[in-house]
Amino acid sequence: MNISIYKIRPDAKLPHRAHVADAGMDLFYCTDPGATNSCVWENGDFRIPPGENCLIPTGIKIEVPEGYMLEIKNKSGVASKRQLLVGACVVDPGYTGEIFVNLHNIGKCTQEISHGQKIAQAVLVPIITCGIQQVYTDPADKKTSRGTGGFGSTGEF
Repeated sequence: MNISIYKIRPDAKLPHRAHVADAGMDLFYCTDPGATNSCVWENGDFRIPPGENCLIPTGIKIEVPEGYMLEIKNKSGVASKRQLLVGACVVDPGYTGEIFVNLHNIGKCTQEISHGQKIAQAVLVPIITCGIQQVYTDPADKKTSRGTGGFGSTGEF
């Protein structure tokens, strides 16, 4: 299967898989000269202070096929070495705008992102849609071996 990708800005990088069998396609930051984001720094680079988050533009639009979603995930190196984590990560098939990556700086230092740097990865995931039906009997009334046991209810390890 191929997906259609449109470059909004000519210097945008197309998503790229480092290895053919990789699940995720790398996404890259693309400078937007018209951006008014508070995280944009003087030369177009992004600065994300500790405890803050910023929407990082990629300069691309992706046509997500019906029956799929695009899930934006952390890049392991970006997350572990720079403490930048992805938030708000689902791109629905009906979305037609630019792909932005919501990066959260959970570290103690301001992080800078330059044009063309890898910021996240996108995974195409099949989805199953369902209807919603209200019921009037509490599911907890059904007797199961697990019951309402939640976090830690099956032991520590």
